[in-house]
Amino acid sequence: MLADGQLESKEPQLSFAQSYVDGIGANPPELIVFSAPEPQAPRPSPAPAIPRPEILAALESTAHRYGGHPALRRAGLSVTEWQALFQANIEIESAYRPNARSSAGAIGLGQLMPATAAQLGVDPHDWQANLDGSARYLLLMLAQFGTPELALAAYNAGPDAVARYGGIPPYQETQNHVRRVMAVRDRLTGAS
Repeated sequence: MLADGQLESKEPQLSFAQSYVDGIGANPPELIVFSAPEPQAPRPSPAPAIPRPEILAALESTAHRYGGHPALRRAGLSVTEWQALFQANIEIESAYRPNARSSAGAIGLGQLMPATAAQLGVDPHDWQANLDGSARYLLLMLAQFGTPELALAAYNAGPDAVARYGGIPPYQETQNHVRRVMAVRDRLTGAS
């Protein structure tokens, strides 16, 4: 309570009500309520996908198998950073679902296109081979383009598109893919 006897509000006032009586007839008083619009609550972030233990173990062992790749040194990525990037890409590509299939025909955890899988010599339906092929393909893109962002763009849109535009192509899907993978990578590494 304030010194003058008024009650102290603990929250800002969002509305008030006033009773108006015109004094004519026996009508009950009208109640008019005035209120401020309620603020929009921020949309909750979707819950991160959680890999099955065997998939997480395979992700880690695959990332470590390629931890000494020259593309990582040239891009300045540690093995830990590489593992987070690789895992983030798999999370966004398939949400860790080994049987994921896209409308474009991409298959498995790494969403390899059949032609890319054939080029890499992997069976895209074998989830462990798919992971291995996905890691090698992402490393090839990293070796060719030098940064995680460009490698992810090439992984998504193809290396020809990145070369043609001299950077991340102006495709909404590819730009969103790069942003989403980098955000998951940041979440996995605890970066803000």
